[in-house]
Amino acid sequence: MAGPGTWSLTRAALIILLLPRSLEECGRISSSASIVRLGDAITASCIINQNCSHLGPESQILWKLGAELQPGGWQQQLLDGTQTSTITLPHINSPWTLLSCCLLWGDSLQILDQIELQAGYPPSTPHNLSCLMNLTTNSLTCQWEPGPDTHLSTNFTLKSFKSRGKCLTHEEAIPDCVPKDGQSRCSIPRKHLQLYQTMGIWVQAENALGTSVSPQLCLDPMDVVKLEPPTLWGLDPIPEVAPPQQGCLLLRWESWKLSAYIEQKCELRYQPQLGEDSWALVGPLPSRTLQYELCGLLPSTAYTLQMRCVRWPLPGHWSDWSPSLELSTPQQAPIVKLDTWWRQRQLDPRTVDVQLFWKPVPLEEEREQIQGYLVSWRPSGQAGAVLPLCNTTELNCTFHLPSVAREVVLVAYNMAGTSHPTPVVFLESRGPPLGRLHTIALDPHSLWVGWEPPTPQPRGYVIEWSPGTTSRSSSHKTWKMEHNGSIAGTLLQENIRPFQLYEITVTPLYQDTMGPSQLIYAYSQEMAPSHAPELHLKHIGKTWAQLEWVPQAPELGKSPLTHYTIFWTNAQGQSFSTVLNASSHGFVLHGLEPASLYHVHLMAASQAGATNSTSLTLMTLALEVSELQIILGLFGLLILFTCLCGAARFCCRPSRKNPLWPSVPDPAHSSLGSWVPTIMAEEVFQLPSLWDPSMPPITKITVLEEDEKKPGPWESSDSSGTRGLPTLVQAYVLQGDPRAPSSQPQSQSGTSDHVLYGRVLGSPTHPGPGHYIRCDSTQPLLGGLTPSPKSYENLWFQTSPVRTPEPVVPNQEDDCVFGPLLDFPLLQGLQVHGMDGLGGF
Repeated sequence: MAGPGTWSLTRAALIILLLPRSLEECGRISSSASIVRLGDAITASCIINQNCSHLGPESQILWKLGAELQPGGWQQQLLDGTQTSTITLPHINSPWTLLSCCLLWGDSLQILDQIELQAGYPPSTPHNLSCLMNLTTNSLTCQWEPGPDTHLSTNFTLKSFKSRGKCLTHEEAIPDCVPKDGQSRCSIPRKHLQLYQTMGIWVQAENALGTSVSPQLCLDPMDVVKLEPPTLWGLDPIPEVAPPQQGCLLLRWESWKLSAYIEQKCELRYQPQLGEDSWALVGPLPSRTLQYELCGLLPSTAYTLQMRCVRWPLPGHWSDWSPSLELSTPQQAPIVKLDTWWRQRQLDPRTVDVQLFWKPVPLEEEREQIQGYLVSWRPSGQAGAVLPLCNTTELNCTFHLPSVAREVVLVAYNMAGTSHPTPVVFLESRGPPLGRLHTIALDPHSLWVGWEPPTPQPRGYVIEWSPGTTSRSSSHKTWKMEHNGSIAGTLLQENIRPFQLYEITVTPLYQDTMGPSQLIYAYSQEMAPSHAPELHLKHIGKTWAQLEWVPQAPELGKSPLTHYTIFWTNAQGQSFSTVLNASSHGFVLHGLEPASLYHVHLMAASQAGATNSTSLTLMTLALEVSELQIILGLFGLLILFTCLCGAARFCCRPSRKNPLWPSVPDPAHSSLGSWVPTIMAEEVFQLPSLWDPSMPPITKITVLEEDEKKPGPWESSDSSGTRGLPTLVQAYVLQGDPRAPSSQPQSQSGTSDHVLYGRVLGSPTHPGPGHYIRCDSTQPLLGGLTPSPKSYENLWFQTSPVRTPEPVVPNQEDDCVFGPLLDFPLLQGLQVHGMDGLGGF
């Protein structure tokens, strides 16, 4: 078998022809193998003889596998001047390639010799061997599956031999059968076969890397006979012999002539041409009869039929299915129920115009083919007389009847006959009407119609609907009948389009009468308003504008309005809007700027969408000169008042250093009641005697003696340097001349609270606790003197009772309140030692 090796050898020969003639006989390649298994190694040697004139002592031999140089060549020079180079290629991963021995000649590589290398796999075992005895070709044909590709030229051979029993002995060899290139099947001619005798068969696969054989198959050629399919056709029924059956087909077939002597059985399958039904199988059919009637089919339906046969009862193979035969079952008289409805119009006292409608409802799953409808009337008093009124293929008919006529007959017909007659009785409207009729739009293509069933319960309802613009007498109305009188609604889905007004009529049907028809209009989907009302300017001022509009009348097919939205935009592009309810017909724009241009438009919205009106442009009035002057004057007064308030606040800030009057803290509303002086390290000094001339005199101490009180717990402290002073005498000691300006910087007051003052009362001659008179005066306590003492000016003294102070009666006109000295927070941290210092009072 020819393979890729033939083309590769030719290519190698062409490459060698292109070599320089002086290098043709310089070298040759020898290899361990030319065909190897994919992934295996190969060793090759290149021998250059001593007659090569271009080979120098330092010449280098190189190897190329395909187009890539291969490292690892081992080069040596023999004693006779021959040079050799040997290389081992560890992996051959290509099914076909060229190995080249090259000589570095100048600046280029010259090929001395090339060999072709092939790689592949040994053949796998053929499987699924099967054979068929074909009586047409009178040969035994066997086929098999060769397995995966070996990448090498592989030869298959079908081998067989004659035997007996279970093919355990070889009686006679049968010539080998070699298939054509690329085929996996082969046929053994009849001359090499012996019928009704077993034979052994197997397949052998062989390539350059090995050989494999399939499992042996032992068979009798006649046990694997495959018949040719029969010929199938249909027969027309003979009415004289047997009347045609409804839903049946009469078939006939003929076996293949060469298999007429073979006993066989057949199968028949069929399916409707239209639809997705699967094949239905009928069998086995006896081959002797060659005729069969297939029944149970749908009437007026086209079918596709096929047949196949097999050798029976002896073993064999099924033939192929015969060519398809297409037959149609005969028609059947329509089996339908006809729903009917009508309208009547009085033409004159003796004649009425009747418009009759009907709908066929099949009583069986299959649909009968209806060719037309016939409406007839049987006049009373004329026995057997039938007057045809209509013969039509439509689903409606218009005819005239006498006013006394109360019934007509409707039938459907085709080639096979007519359906059962349907009487149409013209009922009078004497029944009770329906209750409340209402509709709901479920989606753009359907409408739900509901009602309240009357009493007594009807036997059914007739529902009619059509576009609102259609005439009531039009025959193009859509209608349907509901036979269940207990339902309270139905869904309309036929001929429903969105944005279309529909007139819907519901009529209840009773046993011998009908009720009056109820009418309602509905939409499956409503549209947004077609246009918004036009805006008009009613009045305008300097900062306002009054707008009005005339609401639009409701439109058919348009969803009712839910709200309005007014938009206005000034010249600077700033937009404003407000939402109004649907009952509004005017609005006043406030907060506008004088002499400014505005663009206004109105948007009307509903549940189905919104629509804008045309834009209205307006300009507010300008301010007059007198109004402008008043506004500027008021603005100036506002600025002046703001400046005055800011200056007053700046001057009254408590954080400033009191340039106008001292800020004296309120002793009664401060935290000095628990104050303990801090003695700083840099200000520790000894207090001199009160008679020390360097000590500034006490300016004024007022002591008031009242009822004697028991000293407090803090009065028990004693000191040797302060004995002889009155008990509970407290004073504020000022150093320096109080009338002289203080050279010490004023300390910042940390509070701006209201200051209350008190006067210390006591007596140097009558011992006892001191008292004070608390006054609600707002005058400064010490005039312009320093309001707060320095940290070293509040000194602690221990008192020694020497004499009882004289009581001093306070002036009752002073607005003061008597109280113990312990209640005065500032004086609790002060003590005065040395009663001699009080002689100046």
